Amino acid sequence: MDIYRINTPEELLKDNTYPGRGIIIGKTPDGTKAMTAYFIMGRSDNSRNRIFTEKNGEVFTEPFDASKVQDPSLIIYAAIRSFGNNLIVTNGNQTDTIYDGLKDGKTFSAALESREFEPDGPNFTPRISGMLTFGNGDFTYQMSILKSADAEGSACNRFTYSYAPLNGLGHFIHTYVCDGNPIPTFQGEPERIAVSDDIDDMTDILWKNLNEQNKISLYVRYVDLKTGAAESRLVNKNK
Repeated sequence: MDIYRINTPEELLKDNTYPGRGIIIGKTPDGTKAMTAYFIMGRSDNSRNRIFTEKNGEVFTEPFDASKVQDPSLIIYAAIRSFGNNLIVTNGNQTDTIYDGLKDGKTFSAALESREFEPDGPNFTPRISGMLTFGNGDFTYQMSILKSADAEGSACNRFTYSYAPLNGLGHFIHTYVCDGNPIPTFQGEPERIAVSDDIDDMTDILWKNLNEQNKISLYVRYVDLKTGAAESRLVNKNK
């Protein structure tokens, strides 16, 4: 087994009907850009009734049809926000927790100490988070998962991973291993995934390989490490 092998997006997504919500962070092969991607999927009508919107560089989940919203508590939130030289991406309202923690001088992991997995038993969906920190023409990044320690949700296990970026390499963390009932929680370290130099190519390959029935929205952002200029792509199944 080659522990340094970089998987293609197809290998990690094509045959997986339900990885849930996913975050990818990495660096382009040419070394000039940082990238992050966030996607959401859903099995229920409430979960599927969503779109991504981008406002002033921040990304939000919003209802597609407001009249059909059943419970907004776990599906409507800011997914991407910036604070200083940090770009935050998460699968829930812990985006705001990290943002407020940074304002108070806390680290990424310390800010998340106040949070745990989602209260949606029996799945107990993990909270996954990432943060890119830019400086000196480069960046570093961290990823976190907060997940239930047992089937009853009686305790929370916390894992934080810190990375120095390598050209062409991304790390991919998602909420679930695959579909199921209950849905099995993501296991192990974030997966190594190939990153493309071209944002349109990366967006296209991710969207095409997410399960057609369950995919909802995808957002991809590339940041030029020399100029700081950002380019983004947003895809919604509901239009």
